[in-house]
Amino acid sequence: MANPGTWSMVLRLCALILFLEAKGFVLGGDDSNVQGGNSIDGSGGVSELCVNDLTSFMPPPYGNSSDIVCKPIWNTFVLRYTQTDDHVMNIILSAVYTTGWVGMGFSRDGLMVGSSAIVGWVNRKGQARIKQYYLQGSKSSQVIPDKGELPLTGIPATVVLHGPRIYLAFQLKFQTQLARQPLILAVGSGYPKHNNHLPVHTDKTTIKFDFSAGSASEAPIDFKQMKKNHGILAIFGWGLILPLGAIVPRYFKHKDPLWYYLHSIIQFVGFVIGLAAVVLGQQLYAKIDANFQTHRGIGIFVLVLSILQILAFFLRPSKDGKFRKYWNWYHHWFGRLAVFFAAVNIVLGIKIGAPGIEWKISYGFFLSIILLAVIVLEALARMRRTETKDTMPPNFQMNPVP
Repeated sequence: MANPGTWSMVLRLCALILFLEAKGFVLGGDDSNVQGGNSIDGSGGVSELCVNDLTSFMPPPYGNSSDIVCKPIWNTFVLRYTQTDDHVMNIILSAVYTTGWVGMGFSRDGLMVGSSAIVGWVNRKGQARIKQYYLQGSKSSQVIPDKGELPLTGIPATVVLHGPRIYLAFQLKFQTQLARQPLILAVGSGYPKHNNHLPVHTDKTTIKFDFSAGSASEAPIDFKQMKKNHGILAIFGWGLILPLGAIVPRYFKHKDPLWYYLHSIIQFVGFVIGLAAVVLGQQLYAKIDANFQTHRGIGIFVLVLSILQILAFFLRPSKDGKFRKYWNWYHHWFGRLAVFFAAVNIVLGIKIGAPGIEWKISYGFFLSIILLAVIVLEALARMRRTETKDTMPPNFQMNPVP
């Protein structure tokens, strides 16, 4: 069984894992806010824009400047809003405008898919247009006009082009006071087509805005890149390297002791990459207030199984030990469960993230290669066992001479 030195190494490994997880929680929960009301941007004075008299060009009730909160939130975007005791909000979004469209989406989890947005533009004929869109998917054809879940009131939304800026104004009524809310801000250089389908955006970001305090996150976070990195790490760590490491002891035990060292190294590398995926996923989960309990729960379950597999390496009894049989059961079945649930969670993550068909094709290709390799190696192993059995000398007993 394990000696005191082994137990010391196990404890150090557990401490390192806990440290990395804690660091992920801290980074994920860092919600540093800035009060942007008096900031100045490169366009020459957001603070001056916030004191502009809207009554001269905005129709009621949007021109009423009493109790209005005005904050710069991203690039040239400025957000104005009022919020009453009965949860009615007048929202006015402005930005420097030349051509194309400007939009602001409300998201439950910081993701584009599933959010509802208000988009405004002034077409080539000088006609102002504003519509609600439902972002059903990541493709332009899946951005559906005149659909959405925003609680618009009967007060008409409006678009005004004043000087170099475009103003989108609309009124919402929520059931409760709106506080921290992920917002998606986007611009596009192309005009919506005759069917009002939006061209692809040229730039976008996601921020978390606190309507109760009038503050936004200090810097926009590239959630799309974070999601991509999380997915790549999970696919390579949990979905590719761990299954390859599991193949080694089943089909290459005749290469003793090489199979043991390859198995240990490959599985440890896969565990480290998978752990990085979990830490990055936790940061992403906290920053966008995601609500994917199944995906998160399976991920934590796979991580726990992987940690138990790492501990099995240090607690491995000798071949003739009385606990070796039970250790083999534990090691084999926990490993199989980890590989199976990791594959399930990768498929679930791809479905949630909706990154595009190329991700499904890539993971399907990796999975097919692994399954094909298992089938070929299993066939070769059975052939080898059959040949070994056929070449063994027959066991017989000579009759004694009377």
